[in-house]
Amino acid sequence: MANTIEDFQKFGKAQFETATSSSQSVVKALQAIAAETTDYSKKSFENGQAFLEKLLGVKSLESAIQLQSEYAKSAYADFVAESTKLGELYSALAKEAFKPLEAIVAKVQTLKD
Repeated sequence: MANTIEDFQKFGKAQFETATSSSQSVVKALQAIAAETTDYSKKSFENGQAFLEKLLGVKSLESAIQLQSEYAKSAYADFVAESTKLGELYSALAKEAFKPLEAIVAKVQTLKD
């Protein structure tokens, strides 16, 4: 009986340590996502502001259309690149969040056997 209680205490301690380390890695991943989103927002705002300044200096409608077309292509390319980066960050976050569960399931299965 004492052996079972000790095993249970060890199992509980291991779960607590796993949850603590997991929460730290999740927080780091969320901070990376927030930093990336902030950087993209700043860059997008600055690019929009620069576009508007250029647009105000345009003398012809044809030049304005060309400038707007170039800006739209650039903004779309930046958006796709940023979406890819964020997708990778969220994927890494999910993997980190489920790592402790994998370890816990493995430990439970070994205790059953």
